Amino acid sequence: MASARRKKEGPIVATQPNTDSAGLRLRPPRNRVERRAIGWWTTQALVLVLPPLIALAVTALFIPPARFWLILAFVVVAVIGVPYTLVMPQWRYRVHRWETTEDAVYTAAGWLRQEWRIAPMSRIQTVDTVRGPLQQMFNLSSVTVTTASAAGPLTIGGLDREVAVAVVEQLTAITQATPGDAT
Repeated sequence: MASARRKKEGPIVATQPNTDSAGLRLRPPRNRVERRAIGWWTTQALVLVLPPLIALAVTALFIPPARFWLILAFVVVAVIGVPYTLVMPQWRYRVHRWETTEDAVYTAAGWLRQEWRIAPMSRIQTVDTVRGPLQQMFNLSSVTVTTASAAGPLTIGGLDREVAVAVVEQLTAITQATPGDAT
């Protein structure tokens, strides 16, 4: 199933370096994250929004003198939380991209605050994969690429588990063959 997706989306690692006369350039990455990431992000949003809504509703039922203020707080949380839960996952899916080449790892992430990053292979120190409980429910993984940058690691979230394993293996092989001391 993952191999069919790779054929449709193209290779994980490009065969030709993506450079111009000035060297590596910041550009939009080519690969989308897995579509199941929308469900993962929606579930994360629900885990954040539902507990306060339930707590406010239950408390309003049992404390009549504070009912007006509790219902007002419920409405405020709902007015912010419901659009967040409905819009954020779709928006993130449109923004989040990733790509690896022989020269670098490219990422685009965020939804309100969007960030494009590039990490040259010679700067990569470690490559890790993470699967939290919610990611496991959706058969997803995140790949974290740690560099010598003060900006912190690059994280590619929302990858199919098999694709994430392949990316980690490929990045490990490429960084071992890349000269430099990753500093």
